[in-house]
Amino acid sequence: MAKLYFRYGAMGSSKTANAVMVRYNYQERGQKALMLKPRLDTRDGERIVGSRCGLHAPCAYVEEIDQLPVKEYDCLIVDEAQFLKKDQVLRLVEIVDEMHIPVICYGLRSDFQGNLFEGSQWLLAWADTIEEIKTVCWCGRKATCNARVLNGKVTKTGEQIQLGGNESYVALCRRHWEKGQLAPDQEA
Repeated sequence: MAKLYFRYGAMGSSKTANAVMVRYNYQERGQKALMLKPRLDTRDGERIVGSRCGLHAPCAYVEEIDQLPVKEYDCLIVDEAQFLKKDQVLRLVEIVDEMHIPVICYGLRSDFQGNLFEGSQWLLAWADTIEEIKTVCWCGRKATCNARVLNGKVTKTGEQIQLGGNESYVALCRRHWEKGQLAPDQEA
């Protein structure tokens, strides 16, 4: 039975590396997995998903899904799923339920202010299986918050979507996110 999976984690929890490895595992078994990402994610270039640890894979855009031969694939893998719109998540639900193709989505649960992203909200509502990919704060506690860093300090103002990597975001536990503390010797 096909399922819709939502695998979420804070920044730096190896979500994209996980997605690339799942694609590789399908291919290794002679199956076809289609990697997708939202068009607005341009950090790794056109039609490429890339992880911080250096793993990369070619991809198509979620926005093109109705022009793609989806039925030819054994699995769909969506990176940066937090950027999906409600109707795109609903389309993935239809692919799972009507075409019986598993869809595995990877993304952030919440933004730098602690608010749900639209895609994450609907994946949390409609996914058959929800799994957390864990990472740790500098203090060793589980990191669940995504802190946006500006001029060496945590900021909680600005637009919800601002693409960036290690230079712009860091995963923190809730306590240190709330305090805005990026390191043990730093005061908020």
